Amino acid sequence: MNFDFQSQDLAAAAQEKCDALLVLVPDGVRTGRSPLDLLVAQAIKDGDLDTKGPKPLSAYRSGQVKADRLVLVGIAGGSAAQVRAAVAAALALVKSPKLKRLVVAFAAPAQEAALRAAAVAVADGSYVFTHTKSKPTPRTLTAVRLCAPESTVFAVQGRTDIQRRVEATVAGMELAKEWANRPANHATPTMLGKAARDLVKAAGSSRFSCEVLGPAQVAKLGMGAFMAVAQGSSEPLRFIVLRYNGAAKTAAPTVLVGKGITFDSGGISIKPSGEMDEMKFDMCGAASVLGTFKALTLLKPKINVVGLIPSCENLINGQAVKPGDVVTSMSGQTIEILNTDAEGRLILCDALTYAERFKPSVVVDVATLTGACVVALGSIRSGLFSPDDVLAKALLEASERSQDPVWRMPLDDDYAEGLKSNFADVANIAGRMAGSVTAAKFLQRFAEKFAWAHLDIAGTAWKSGPQKGATGRPVPTLVEFVCSRSENA
Repeated sequence: MNFDFQSQDLAAAAQEKCDALLVLVPDGVRTGRSPLDLLVAQAIKDGDLDTKGPKPLSAYRSGQVKADRLVLVGIAGGSAAQVRAAVAAALALVKSPKLKRLVVAFAAPAQEAALRAAAVAVADGSYVFTHTKSKPTPRTLTAVRLCAPESTVFAVQGRTDIQRRVEATVAGMELAKEWANRPANHATPTMLGKAARDLVKAAGSSRFSCEVLGPAQVAKLGMGAFMAVAQGSSEPLRFIVLRYNGAAKTAAPTVLVGKGITFDSGGISIKPSGEMDEMKFDMCGAASVLGTFKALTLLKPKINVVGLIPSCENLINGQAVKPGDVVTSMSGQTIEILNTDAEGRLILCDALTYAERFKPSVVVDVATLTGACVVALGSIRSGLFSPDDVLAKALLEASERSQDPVWRMPLDDDYAEGLKSNFADVANIAGRMAGSVTAAKFLQRFAEKFAWAHLDIAGTAWKSGPQKGATGRPVPTLVEFVCSRSENA
């Protein structure tokens, strides 16, 4: 999707020939003297337009604009969240196969965060999954212009950079959605490996490379925890290594690790059948790493980045790992597997050990890891775990700037008590209490040689119900985080 950021007032926006014009109106707006300005003022005066909430007011082929459809909608104080809600509500009124060109105009100067929120809302609202449809209705909206009157806090010169960042982030989110939304028979570990290779090939740059390791190579590395999860499926595992070299070879890379369980039955500790279809989303961490690399192919920041994706299915056959089995991880630590449905941490721990060879500056793993995190934070914020205050602060700030919020969770050593085992160095689960924290404490054992953070996205990576589908999170946070590290360097 192409975005165009322009500095123009409502009078200029009214002259844009497009299929739909969305006008975002904040509280206390001071309108000009153009016909569209006067229409906005009259709608507010008559009480037909409420600027305090996203209740759209729609018109067809209004004489004040050249657009076929006009929608006025209030954005209250104009925060990013209010803008996103307003754009979503307004877009729902004009979304149709005929919608090809859209203009979103702010009736008052807008902050950068508001413009970015509007762009992401448009992308979300117009996204269509078509891969497994026999007669797909493809997305028709391809050209979007976002405009606002000039503002001292948002210079015209900066809009080029914002436009590139927004387009790259949206492209990354949509690639993540695409792979996360695919059913498991259309997104096997082998297919995921090919997607990574295709991404690098499409980048057309020697800065990008991809290596996909199979079962024999993983066995040679000694990834016993990863192999234990995969042994219950006939689909062969894949360990995907993506690299982007945008800085000097001597610069320590940022490593992103994504959980790639392409379907999670729970193994012998089988899940309830209700909503088990949603376990195709258990590779959203992997999808977010792919999405971030898609953004990197467009932005090419001056930084080195490594993406690691351990990918397999967690199924049940005669060879499936059993509760009570003890396996040896790549680090040499032995693990008693008390619950086969706590498999994500098993594949991630070997990936974290593998990350050591890159001598990373930081490592961030991303996983739909625990239902406990959903209970704790719901679908609003992802869980952030890190013993490193500097790294945690950088991720928190990146999440706020990108409107993809996280919340820092505790990592007190006392939480690890429940992971003690009589038969191995560590158990893969503790008790029911603080499940997301004990899962993070398990991972922390394998991340002691570098600065590390863990993002639990179990509540934010996808939606259930009528709007079932992947959200593309936390691609915005990861892109912002990587780019900010590049800028700071």
